[in-house]
Amino acid sequence: ELASSRTVVLNCMSLSSAQGVFAAVAAQLGLPGRAPARELARRLQQRLTAEGPMVLLVLDELDQLDSKGQDVLYTVFEWPWLPGSRLVLIGMANALDLTERGLARLQARPGCRPQLLPFAPYTREQLAAILQERLRQVAGDTVLDGSAVQFCARKVSAVSGDARKALDICRRAVELLERDARSQTLLKPLPPGE
Repeated sequence: ELASSRTVVLNCMSLSSAQGVFAAVAAQLGLPGRAPARELARRLQQRLTAEGPMVLLVLDELDQLDSKGQDVLYTVFEWPWLPGSRLVLIGMANALDLTERGLARLQARPGCRPQLLPFAPYTREQLAAILQERLRQVAGDTVLDGSAVQFCARKVSAVSGDARKALDICRRAVELLERDARSQTLLKPLPPGE
C-alpha cells in the first residue's frame, strides 16, 4: 500500500512566504506552479481528493507558515479531512503550542484536531553522544577535545537541548580553528649559507 504512495518533503524555512508552500507542493506533485496562491491551493485540493496514490506530505519548520489570519496553515491542516482526501500530513515545528495558540478553528472541529507528538529536549549526555558520534565520522586527527564537547553539550542542554544548536556551535568552532590554521605563517628553513 505504501509502495505506491507519493512522499513530498519540504522545509518551510526555504520558502520566501507562507503562500509559497502551495507552489512548492504543486511542483513536487507535478502540477503547474504559475498561478496565484488561492488558485494553487484549489488545484492541490482537487488533486488530493481525486483518485490516485496516497500522498505523504512532510512539512519541516511548519511554524514558518504562520501568517496573518492563518489562512495558509488552516488550508494545509484541513486537506487531510476533506472528503476523499488521500493526504497524510506530518508537520514538525519548534512551537509546541502552534495548533492550540494559532489555529482555534481546528480545535473546534474534533475531527480536524492534529495529534501532537512532543519530543523532549536532548539531555547533556545525549547531546555529548550525538556530538562525539558526528566527530568520529571525521577522518584524521581529533578535531575537538572531549572536554570541549562536554562543555558544549552542558551549555546547550541548559538552554534548549537542541542538537542542531550544539552541532552548529561545533561547526563554527571547527571553522574558526581552520581559519586560524590557514592564517598562521609556516616558517621554512633557510637554505645553507644564508
